[in-house]
Amino acid sequence: MAPSFGRSISFPLSPARASRPRAAAYHVRSVSLPCRSHPLLAHLCTHIAAVRTWVSAPTTPSTGLAHLDALHAALAELLLLPEARSALHYGSSTAASLLEGFLVLADAHGAFQETVVEIRAHASEAQAALRRSDDSRLASAVRSLRRAEKDLARLAVVSVRAAAKLPTPSAASSSAAEVEVSGALIEAVAAAAFASAAVFSAVEAVCDSATAALASKKTVTSSLMSLVKSGKAAASDEDRLERLESVEACVAEMESGSDRVFRSILHTRVALLNIQTQTCC
Repeated sequence: MAPSFGRSISFPLSPARASRPRAAAYHVRSVSLPCRSHPLLAHLCTHIAAVRTWVSAPTTPSTGLAHLDALHAALAELLLLPEARSALHYGSSTAASLLEGFLVLADAHGAFQETVVEIRAHASEAQAALRRSDDSRLASAVRSLRRAEKDLARLAVVSVRAAAKLPTPSAASSSAAEVEVSGALIEAVAAAAFASAAVFSAVEAVCDSATAALASKKTVTSSLMSLVKSGKAAASDEDRLERLESVEACVAEMESGSDRVFRSILHTRVALLNIQTQTCC
């Protein structure tokens, strides 16, 4: 028999991008997580709380990916419990919603990996153009980076929408233990979706900082400048190169971290499918 719980904790999940003044506010999901004595469920709740804390005040995107990786590892452990298998029995609406949620996240992170590779190539192209003072080549690289930023913004929106579609577990036809486990699983996926959106937005912000500086290059080079101003332009070019190097360093961290998260999402979804296959037979 699953042990009962004595208390619950409530807190909001709102991945607002404080560093992006033009960003729209995300949907806030306020929930109550059960604090059960089962160590695996408590372990999952701890990681959900850690992910939410990071989302409320994002630091580096690589840290966000590390939290996501740990969250999915805790999810994989919880799915081994009999209570989890019972809660996700064949035909369960919760299981169907989780499968759909993980599919959306897998697609988003797969697209994120592709976008990160493109960003790295465009940043390298921009660096080469900047060093050679090739304005035409630089403008082309900036346009490519802007398109990549739009892709990241779209992925963030997709992830948030996936979280918004997740249902609230119903106690109508389930035991208390099943409802509690279902609730934890749903909130874990919601936290993963919001954290994914925050990671995508954080990378977008790094790119935006570089492209904003690069876009001003055209204005600087098209004007007649004094010797003093020319000196300032040279310093500005150094700043642009530094920002592009920051973009390359950021995406280099993303490439390895995003691959781990992507594989974790796929493994979790396969585990859910296996539970569905076993319970339908």
